[in-house]
Amino acid sequence: MCNFENFTKEIISNNWNVHGAELYEDGKLTHSFGDCMTKYPIYSSTKTVLSLAVGIARDEGKIDLTQSVQKYIPEKYLTDSASFPVMHIPLYRLLTMSVKGFPFRPEGDSFLCYSLSQKLENWETPEFDYSNIPAYLAGVALSQAIGGDVWDFIDHRILKPLCIFDAEYTRCPDGFFYGASGMKLSVSDLSKIGLLLYNGGVFEGQRIVSEDYVKKATSIQQMNREGGYGYFICKYKDGFSINGKWGQKCYILPQRKLMITFLGDLRESSSAVRKSMERNLNLID
Repeated sequence: MCNFENFTKEIISNNWNVHGAELYEDGKLTHSFGDCMTKYPIYSSTKTVLSLAVGIARDEGKIDLTQSVQKYIPEKYLTDSASFPVMHIPLYRLLTMSVKGFPFRPEGDSFLCYSLSQKLENWETPEFDYSNIPAYLAGVALSQAIGGDVWDFIDHRILKPLCIFDAEYTRCPDGFFYGASGMKLSVSDLSKIGLLLYNGGVFEGQRIVSEDYVKKATSIQQMNREGGYGYFICKYKDGFSINGKWGQKCYILPQRKLMITFLGDLRESSSAVRKSMERNLNLID
């Protein structure tokens, strides 16, 4: 039995900096705590939003995840970068974080030139290696595939249908949507992203992204120490999760008919909050 009230009591008694939390049971909001409406940084949870946008484009035949990065890079960046290993990497390898050797984040006056110029060794062998660069490159590739601005695409095809308004985002120095991080959403907003995945790509009766893509995105495509990784979505127990650093979480467990979302600034206590959640929501296996 879920004991959400005891979970929130532990948040308060331990002075954990959780902004807000929501619990959904069988797809319905049953409990909430704190501030669930103010928009806060979601950090790497931005990657999951980007994954959904890629999925929509893939469903419409605008992007092929088996094609290499080179196919989806603006022509003006190709001349100096054509010989670099990055150009030969299939897009699905970016989505699964299975390219070893990228620095943690892009830098400099041109994030794209920096990312393309990385002299990766042994890139042909898939191995999980977390970095912001694969998500950034996936966002650039998506912009070329759709022939437009990725943020506009996300706003019109994902956020507005989910009744998410006034979300914030960032761009790189080259002007592309920075798909690795930089978004701000509320707890309620992130729950809507979670519900879309929980319901296999449908939100309030409207299909946003195909069930096929959601199944692929939320299943294990690349193993890691945490138990597996999909398309910018993490495996979690018999479900999956949307993750951002310092406590930006949406745990989605369709088989148990549960979903829990919380945002916070948990630089030292993220693990403690997760353990409290698991204990009080009966998620300890």
